[in-house]
Amino acid sequence: MKEGLRQSMALLHTWTGLLLGWLLFAMFASGTSAYFQDEITRWMQPEVTGEADPVTSAEGAVRFLQRAAPDAASWYISPPNSRSATTQVFWQPGDGSRGKRGETSAVLDQSGKEVSARETRGGFFLYRFHFDLHYMPVLWARYLVGVAAMFMLVAILSGIITHKKIFADFFMLRFNKGQRSWLDAHNVTAVIALPFHLMITFTGLVTLAIMYMPWGVAANYAERSTYQEAVFGKSEDVARSGEVAPLAALGPIMQSASAHWNGKRVGYVRVTNPGDANATIAITRAPEGGIGSRGEEVSFNGVTGQPLSESMAKGPALATESVMIGLHAGRYAEYGLRWLYFLSGLGGTIMVGSGLVLWTVKRRTKLPDPSRPHFGFRLVEKLNIATIAGFPAGIATYFLANRLLPLGLADRADHEIDSLFLAWLAVLAWALVRPSARAWPEMLGLTAALFAAVPLVNGFTTARGLPMSLLAGDWLFVSFDLVMLVLAAGFAKGARRAARKRAEGPRPLRRKPQEAVAV
Repeated sequence: MKEGLRQSMALLHTWTGLLLGWLLFAMFASGTSAYFQDEITRWMQPEVTGEADPVTSAEGAVRFLQRAAPDAASWYISPPNSRSATTQVFWQPGDGSRGKRGETSAVLDQSGKEVSARETRGGFFLYRFHFDLHYMPVLWARYLVGVAAMFMLVAILSGIITHKKIFADFFMLRFNKGQRSWLDAHNVTAVIALPFHLMITFTGLVTLAIMYMPWGVAANYAERSTYQEAVFGKSEDVARSGEVAPLAALGPIMQSASAHWNGKRVGYVRVTNPGDANATIAITRAPEGGIGSRGEEVSFNGVTGQPLSESMAKGPALATESVMIGLHAGRYAEYGLRWLYFLSGLGGTIMVGSGLVLWTVKRRTKLPDPSRPHFGFRLVEKLNIATIAGFPAGIATYFLANRLLPLGLADRADHEIDSLFLAWLAVLAWALVRPSARAWPEMLGLTAALFAAVPLVNGFTTARGLPMSLLAGDWLFVSFDLVMLVLAAGFAKGARRAARKRAEGPRPLRRKPQEAVAV
């Protein structure tokens, strides 16, 4: 009975891990990089240096907005924090329109002047890609990502049931053993961060649970807006009075809000009806101030600076959801825990990639003619090469494009993003026309070369190369370049092993007849 259950779970594990495994690999890789999205953005804007005070920066942003958008319906200010040095501002035009991208936003320094830095979407693009994808409607992308996450959750749970020696597998990592080595790599990376994999997959589904399962809301509320009011409270829209009034100083208001949260930092500032007697200022706690993602909010009179209200207390369900989303995003994490998130995500990426490769390795020896596999086998192998080598190659190309594209190029940020997908497409094209045994070492070697080129190109195109950064104690740039070199070394090692494997030819798997190996 137990063996029958394990066999059925093995089949489920195999196919739920394979069918959307290529998308899951890209989601894991980009989501893992997103734990350092602010640091990636700072690297991709080397012109921005130093640190900035949040209060001084917010007051400088107000001076900028008073000049640039005095009649706006609302202002949004995101002051700098320990991980960023610039202030992000957005505004909604007074006519109610959304405005064009780039025309209703700006990046400012501490004094309120626009930062003269290259246009880029930096780490934010990688963060958004892992659940919004690109070149397709966001709604479709999120449904597709949701289905992939559900497959992932099923694959993890079925994998736990399948593996009889799950804890023993943690200590088994044998090299140069063909299929056995791939299985060991898959098991070790799966088990070593198993709680993380379960948490990150389940909480990822929770972030968009209402979208995936809207029936509870539909059954209890006539309108979605009624549900929003019941859960988050109702915010009254106050029209402009037409009476001009100066805006209260932000400094004391931000300090008052921070004191209300026992010293936790301010994350966002929203000013409604700026310059009017009916102005209000809403201050939201920074995500890093607590594990819950939905930060508290305090509202103030925009003219007198007197407190008006605070956000409605969270019920048990909303508090639970807030914590789950906070766990998934990891914005609360200090650097030590953030690195643990990153390494666990990297392990998850390897787990997915090794599972995809293991599917082909296990089945190759069972083919009637391993040198001439059927179409389905060839398709999986080509997609494996295109994804496992191609998507990382695209990320490296994204970083290289940031340094090599002309600074004044129109739509520069879009060209950076396009370069990622063009590189990914090029690897796919190469994998399709080359024999797989040759394409593996060639494309892994290319990916290694691209990652190795990032620190070199950075050193030639900026004054913040690795030697200069070491001398200056610029640890963000030092860390970024070292991570690029470690990734380059990892892919180079993979290329060497793939080349040696091709030279040796296929190795038959030796195992007991009764042994069942689940992929």
